[in-house]
Amino acid sequence: MNRRELIDHCLTYPDAYEDYPFDPLPDDNATAVIRHKNNRRSFALIMRHNRMLYLNLKCDPFEAELLRQAYHDLIPGWHMNKRHWNTVVMGGDVPQDEIERMIRVSWQLTL
Repeated sequence: MNRRELIDHCLTYPDAYEDYPFDPLPDDNATAVIRHKNNRRSFALIMRHNRMLYLNLKCDPFEAELLRQAYHDLIPGWHMNKRHWNTVVMGGDVPQDEIERMIRVSWQLTL
């Protein structure tokens, strides 16, 4: 999935919206924060660094550790609480259906 596809997928969840709190003039390199409208809590951060695309997702601490052991390209949350957030290095070994499942879990955990 590319950046726009990730954002569009996240926006399919009820009351989700796209925000750019770190970039006054968002462009294709801006960090997209996907939030819940009702509580403004973020459930996905989509960012670029050194030409790589990353996706931060909230997760259950126990499951987070298991997933990190299962996938090389799933690491502790970058710039986030390492216990409760994972970062997916996009284009790596994490299958798309697993990424979509983790997005759904993150959305549910932050309701």
